[in-house]
Amino acid sequence: MQNSIAIWRKTLELSQAKVAKLAAVTWQTINAIENDKYNPSLSLAFKLA
Repeated sequence: MQNSIAIWRKTLELSQAKVAKLAAVTWQTINAIENDKYNPSLSLAFKLA
């Protein structure tokens, strides 16, 4: 499954920091997810969806 977090984030004109704040994680976590260095937990994946 392809990671499309960055595509949707840019489409919605949101920064990594804003997405992180909404999901209650750090911007580093969002960056790692976007760069396929970290797989989010199921609960975080639902928050991002």
